Amino acid sequence: MTTTFTSYRQITADLTTSLKRVTEKPDVARETEYYLAHIGNVKSIDDFFADPRLYDYAMKAHGLEDMGYAKAFMRKVLTEGVASDDAFANKLSDSRYTDLVKSLNFAADGAAATASDKARKGVTEKYARQTLEQDAGEDNAGVRLALYFERMAPGVTNAFGLLADEALAQVVRTIMQVPDAFAAADIDKQADAVSKAIDLKDLQDPQKMSKLMERFTALWELDHATSNYDPLALFGTQSGFGISSDLLLSINTLKLGGR
Repeated sequence: MTTTFTSYRQITADLTTSLKRVTEKPDVARETEYYLAHIGNVKSIDDFFADPRLYDYAMKAHGLEDMGYAKAFMRKVLTEGVASDDAFANKLSDSRYTDLVKSLNFAADGAAATASDKARKGVTEKYARQTLEQDAGEDNAGVRLALYFERMAPGVTNAFGLLADEALAQVVRTIMQVPDAFAAADIDKQADAVSKAIDLKDLQDPQKMSKLMERFTALWELDHATSNYDPLALFGTQSGFGISSDLLLSINTLKLGGR
Protein backbone atom coordinates (compact mmCIF):
# COMPACT_ATOMS: atom_id res chain seq x y z
CA MET A 1 0.00 0.00 0.00
CA THR A 2 1.37 3.41 -0.98
CA THR A 3 1.73 5.77 1.96
CA THR A 4 0.70 9.42 2.01
CA PHE A 5 4.33 10.54 1.99
CA THR A 6 5.27 8.19 -0.86
CA SER A 7 2.36 9.40 -2.99
CA TYR A 8 3.21 13.02 -2.24
CA ARG A 9 6.87 12.49 -3.13
CA GLN A 10 5.99 10.67 -6.35
CA ILE A 11 4.13 13.79 -7.48
CA THR A 12 6.54 16.45 -6.24
CA ALA A 13 9.84 14.73 -7.09
CA ASP A 14 9.26 15.77 -10.71
CA LEU A 15 6.39 18.22 -10.56
CA THR A 16 6.88 19.31 -14.18
CA THR A 17 6.30 15.75 -15.41
CA SER A 18 3.34 15.31 -13.06
CA LEU A 19 1.72 18.47 -14.42
CA LYS A 20 2.47 17.45 -17.99
CA ARG A 21 0.60 14.19 -17.47
CA VAL A 22 -2.37 16.19 -16.22
CA THR A 23 -2.39 18.55 -19.20
CA GLU A 24 -2.34 15.57 -21.56
CA LYS A 25 -5.51 14.06 -20.10
CA PRO A 26 -8.20 14.26 -22.83
CA ASP A 27 -10.71 16.22 -20.76
CA VAL A 28 -8.11 18.70 -19.52
CA ALA A 29 -6.61 19.14 -22.98
CA ARG A 30 -10.06 19.69 -24.49
CA GLU A 31 -11.12 22.34 -21.99
CA THR A 32 -7.76 24.09 -22.14
CA GLU A 33 -7.87 24.19 -25.93
CA TYR A 34 -11.33 25.74 -25.78
CA TYR A 35 -10.25 28.30 -23.20
CA LEU A 36 -7.22 29.44 -25.18
CA ALA A 37 -9.20 29.55 -28.42
CA HIS A 38 -12.01 31.70 -27.02
CA ILE A 39 -10.77 33.77 -24.10
CA GLY A 40 -9.40 36.39 -26.51
CA ASN A 41 -12.95 37.06 -27.68
CA VAL A 42 -13.93 38.14 -24.18
CA LYS A 43 -13.77 41.93 -23.90
CA SER A 44 -15.89 42.54 -20.81
CA ILE A 45 -17.22 40.95 -17.66
CA ASP A 46 -20.53 40.41 -19.47
CA ASP A 47 -18.73 38.46 -22.19
CA PHE A 48 -16.99 36.38 -19.54
CA PHE A 49 -20.22 35.42 -17.81
CA ALA A 50 -21.92 34.74 -21.13
CA ASP A 51 -19.67 31.74 -21.88
CA PRO A 52 -20.17 29.06 -19.20
CA ARG A 53 -17.17 27.00 -20.34
CA LEU A 54 -14.78 29.91 -20.02
CA TYR A 55 -16.30 30.95 -16.71
CA ASP A 56 -16.18 27.43 -15.27
CA TYR A 57 -12.60 26.93 -16.47
CA ALA A 58 -11.35 30.13 -14.84
CA MET A 59 -13.25 29.41 -11.64
CA LYS A 60 -11.77 25.94 -11.37
CA ALA A 61 -8.30 27.27 -12.17
CA HIS A 62 -8.54 29.48 -9.09
CA GLY A 63 -10.09 26.83 -6.85
CA LEU A 64 -13.47 28.56 -6.89
CA GLU A 65 -15.71 25.90 -8.41
CA ASP A 66 -17.94 25.86 -5.35
CA MET A 67 -18.66 29.54 -5.94
CA GLY A 68 -19.63 29.13 -9.57
CA TYR A 69 -23.33 29.53 -8.83
CA ALA A 70 -22.86 32.88 -7.03
CA LYS A 71 -22.51 34.95 -10.16
CA ALA A 72 -23.66 38.22 -8.63
CA PHE A 73 -21.05 37.77 -5.94
CA MET A 74 -18.35 36.99 -8.50
CA ARG A 75 -19.42 39.91 -10.68
CA LYS A 76 -18.89 42.24 -7.72
CA VAL A 77 -15.44 40.73 -7.15
CA LEU A 78 -14.41 41.31 -10.77
CA THR A 79 -16.09 44.68 -11.18
CA GLU A 80 -14.36 46.32 -8.21
CA GLY A 81 -10.92 44.89 -9.00
CA VAL A 82 -8.11 45.07 -6.44
CA ALA A 83 -6.62 48.54 -6.86
CA SER A 84 -8.52 50.01 -3.92
CA ASP A 85 -8.17 48.79 -0.34
CA ASP A 86 -11.95 49.03 -0.17
CA ALA A 87 -12.46 46.75 -3.16
CA PHE A 88 -14.73 43.81 -2.40
CA ALA A 89 -12.06 41.17 -3.15
CA ASN A 90 -9.60 42.86 -0.81
CA LYS A 91 -12.11 42.69 2.03
CA LEU A 92 -12.40 38.91 1.71
CA SER A 93 -9.91 36.89 3.74
CA ASP A 94 -9.62 34.30 0.97
CA SER A 95 -6.83 35.17 -1.48
CA ARG A 96 -8.39 33.12 -4.27
CA TYR A 97 -10.64 36.05 -5.14
CA THR A 98 -7.82 38.54 -5.51
CA ASP A 99 -5.92 35.92 -7.52
CA LEU A 100 -8.85 35.64 -9.94
CA VAL A 101 -9.01 39.41 -10.34
CA LYS A 102 -5.28 39.61 -11.01
CA SER A 103 -5.63 36.94 -13.71
CA LEU A 104 -8.61 38.61 -15.38
CA ASN A 105 -8.35 42.23 -14.33
CA PHE A 106 -11.25 43.79 -16.20
CA ALA A 107 -11.39 46.63 -13.68
CA ALA A 108 -7.87 47.80 -14.52
CA ASP A 109 -7.35 46.61 -18.09
CA GLY A 110 -10.82 46.68 -19.60
CA ALA A 111 -11.09 44.96 -22.99
CA ALA A 112 -7.38 44.09 -22.87
CA ALA A 113 -7.75 42.00 -19.70
CA THR A 114 -7.78 38.71 -21.57
CA ALA A 115 -4.82 39.51 -23.80
CA SER A 116 -2.20 39.21 -21.06
CA ASP A 117 -0.02 36.20 -20.43
CA LYS A 118 -1.46 35.86 -16.94
CA ALA A 119 -4.96 35.57 -18.42
CA ARG A 120 -3.84 32.85 -20.80
CA LYS A 121 -0.81 30.81 -19.76
CA GLY A 122 -1.24 31.83 -16.13
CA VAL A 123 -4.80 30.54 -15.95
CA THR A 124 -4.07 27.30 -17.81
CA GLU A 125 -1.17 26.56 -15.47
CA LYS A 126 -3.43 27.16 -12.48
CA TYR A 127 -6.04 24.86 -14.02
CA ALA A 128 -3.49 22.07 -14.41
CA ARG A 129 -2.32 22.46 -10.82
CA GLN A 130 -5.86 22.45 -9.47
CA THR A 131 -6.64 19.31 -11.45
CA LEU A 132 -3.46 17.64 -10.20
CA GLU A 133 -4.44 18.33 -6.61
CA GLN A 134 -8.02 17.18 -7.12
CA ASP A 135 -6.88 13.95 -8.77
CA ALA A 136 -4.46 13.30 -5.90
CA GLY A 137 -7.26 13.90 -3.41
CA GLU A 138 -9.41 11.22 -4.97
CA ASP A 139 -6.90 8.66 -3.73
CA ASN A 140 -5.64 10.37 -0.59
CA ALA A 141 -6.93 13.59 0.95
CA GLY A 142 -3.65 13.98 2.83
CA VAL A 143 -1.71 14.22 -0.42
CA ARG A 144 -4.06 16.90 -1.68
CA LEU A 145 -3.67 18.85 1.54
CA ALA A 146 0.12 18.63 1.33
CA LEU A 147 0.15 19.82 -2.28
CA TYR A 148 -2.20 22.67 -1.45
CA PHE A 149 -0.20 23.72 1.60
CA GLU A 150 3.04 23.66 -0.36
CA ARG A 151 1.47 25.93 -3.00
CA MET A 152 -0.40 28.36 -0.76
CA ALA A 153 1.43 28.60 2.55
CA PRO A 154 4.47 30.52 1.24
CA GLY A 155 2.18 33.46 0.52
CA VAL A 156 0.86 33.62 4.08
CA THR A 157 2.31 36.45 6.14
CA ASN A 158 1.07 35.58 9.63
CA ALA A 159 -0.47 32.81 11.71
CA PHE A 160 -3.95 34.25 11.22
CA GLY A 161 -3.55 33.63 7.48
CA LEU A 162 -2.94 29.94 8.15
CA LEU A 163 -5.96 29.73 10.43
CA ALA A 164 -8.28 31.60 8.06
CA ASP A 165 -7.97 28.88 5.42
CA GLU A 166 -9.49 25.64 6.72
CA ALA A 167 -7.30 23.46 4.49
CA LEU A 168 -4.12 25.18 5.68
CA ALA A 169 -5.40 25.06 9.25
CA GLN A 170 -5.99 21.31 8.98
CA VAL A 171 -2.37 20.80 7.96
CA VAL A 172 -1.19 23.00 10.81
CA ARG A 173 -3.30 21.13 13.38
CA THR A 174 -1.93 17.83 12.12
CA ILE A 175 1.67 19.05 12.32
CA MET A 176 1.05 20.40 15.82
CA GLN A 177 -0.82 17.22 16.81
CA VAL A 178 -3.71 19.09 18.35
CA PRO A 179 -7.34 17.95 18.10
CA ASP A 180 -9.83 19.56 15.72
CA ALA A 181 -11.42 21.11 18.82
CA PHE A 182 -8.38 23.41 18.85
CA ALA A 183 -10.17 25.33 16.08
CA ALA A 184 -12.82 26.39 18.59
CA ALA A 185 -10.32 28.08 20.89
CA ASP A 186 -9.86 31.85 21.03
CA ILE A 187 -8.36 32.90 17.70
CA ASP A 188 -5.58 34.95 19.32
CA LYS A 189 -4.56 31.95 21.42
CA GLN A 190 -4.61 29.74 18.32
CA ALA A 191 -2.41 32.19 16.44
CA ASP A 192 0.03 32.41 19.35
CA ALA A 193 0.30 28.61 19.51
CA VAL A 194 0.82 28.34 15.75
CA SER A 195 3.52 31.03 15.79
CA LYS A 196 5.39 29.13 18.48
CA ALA A 197 5.08 25.80 16.66
CA ILE A 198 5.86 26.90 13.10
CA ASP A 199 8.39 29.47 11.98
CA LEU A 200 6.67 31.24 9.09
CA LYS A 201 10.06 31.92 7.53
CA ASP A 202 10.41 28.17 7.03
CA LEU A 203 7.48 28.29 4.62
CA GLN A 204 9.63 30.34 2.24
CA ASP A 205 12.43 27.75 2.25
CA PRO A 206 11.79 24.81 -0.13
CA GLN A 207 13.97 22.44 1.88
CA LYS A 208 12.34 23.32 5.17
CA MET A 209 8.91 23.14 3.54
CA SER A 210 9.78 19.64 2.28
CA LYS A 211 10.71 18.58 5.83
CA LEU A 212 7.48 20.07 7.14
CA MET A 213 5.45 18.14 4.56
CA GLU A 214 7.35 14.97 5.42
CA ARG A 215 6.23 15.42 9.01
CA PHE A 216 2.67 16.24 7.99
CA THR A 217 2.25 13.27 5.65
CA ALA A 218 3.72 10.87 8.22
CA LEU A 219 1.40 12.14 10.95
CA TRP A 220 -1.56 12.19 8.58
CA GLU A 221 -0.90 8.54 7.75
CA LEU A 222 -0.87 7.64 11.44
CA ASP A 223 -4.04 9.60 12.16
CA HIS A 224 -6.06 8.25 9.22
CA ALA A 225 -4.64 4.83 8.37
CA THR A 226 -7.49 3.00 10.07
CA SER A 227 -10.25 5.56 9.73
CA ASN A 228 -12.85 6.04 7.02
CA TYR A 229 -11.87 9.66 6.52
CA ASP A 230 -14.24 11.57 4.32
CA PRO A 231 -12.36 14.26 2.36
CA LEU A 232 -15.66 15.96 1.54
CA ALA A 233 -15.86 16.99 5.19
CA LEU A 234 -12.95 19.32 4.52
CA PHE A 235 -12.82 19.78 0.79
CA GLY A 236 -16.47 20.50 0.05
CA THR A 237 -17.14 19.41 -3.54
CA GLN A 238 -14.73 19.74 -6.43
CA SER A 239 -12.88 22.93 -5.75
CA GLY A 240 -11.32 21.84 -2.53
CA PHE A 241 -12.91 24.11 0.04
CA GLY A 242 -16.11 24.50 1.95
CA ILE A 243 -17.85 27.87 2.03
CA SER A 244 -17.49 29.69 5.34
CA SER A 245 -20.52 31.03 7.16
CA ASP A 246 -19.39 34.65 6.84
CA LEU A 247 -19.00 34.22 3.10
CA LEU A 248 -22.50 32.74 2.85
CA LEU A 249 -23.84 35.80 4.63
CA SER A 250 -22.08 38.03 2.12
CA ILE A 251 -23.52 36.05 -0.78
CA ASN A 252 -27.02 36.25 0.65
CA THR A 253 -26.86 40.04 0.59
CA LEU A 254 -26.50 39.92 -3.18
CA LYS A 255 -29.10 38.89 -5.71
CA LEU A 256 -27.97 35.65 -7.30
CA GLY A 257 -27.55 35.49 -11.05
CA GLY A 258 -24.84 36.86 -13.29
CA ARG A 259 -26.80 39.06 -15.60
